[in-house]
Amino acid sequence: MIVELRHIQKSYEAASGIPVLKDGNVAIEEGEFVAILGKSGSGKTTLLNIIGGLDRDFKGEAIVAGRNLQKMGDRALSRFRNETIAFIFQTFNLLPHLTCRENVAFPAYFAGNAANRAEVAQRAQEAMERVGIEHKAASVPGRLSGGERQRVAIARAIFQKPRILLADEPTGNLDSVSGRHVLDLFMELNREDGMTCMLVTHDEQLAKMASRIVRIADGQVVGEERPA
Repeated sequence: MIVELRHIQKSYEAASGIPVLKDGNVAIEEGEFVAILGKSGSGKTTLLNIIGGLDRDFKGEAIVAGRNLQKMGDRALSRFRNETIAFIFQTFNLLPHLTCRENVAFPAYFAGNAANRAEVAQRAQEAMERVGIEHKAASVPGRLSGGERQRVAIARAIFQKPRILLADEPTGNLDSVSGRHVLDLFMELNREDGMTCMLVTHDEQLAKMASRIVRIADGQVVGEERPA
């Protein structure tokens, strides 16, 4: 298993200790494409943040790629995330003052391994070609459509060739056609690169594009299924 969540419990003190996750157990095999399906407030984004090491204030165990995230120091966890896990968000999270190519290459600069700028730029260009957005390399995000910005975000996510791709409502700000293109890219990365993909969504039809659906409601995993 590349992801194992064991008896995860999470509460927010600001909400008077109301539990967000209640004894959650999730296991994901390497190379799977899994959709976490649930309504707003069900706990699915919190679950994704725990898997990605963005939230370590919980009870239970989160084992990702063989590492217990709660037992890692901050510096080791940051490096682990940068090398192993990639995130894609609904709001794109691109830096507006950088070109698209610079946004894609940003993980290399963050990791401090961007000594060969020409090589980094070439890798960024190749990542953009992979998602069909290479013609916008010199543009800034503000000049792109929502679908184009999400493609840049996907190129940034795959730049470091991660083992795990975590996507939180990645089509929420896109029209139906652009959203379908984004999901097709996830399926291609999963099928051709063997990348483990986890998609958080409230959309039943989008979830059915995954190979397995994990349903979550009121902070609990309430069922699993494999779409036909």
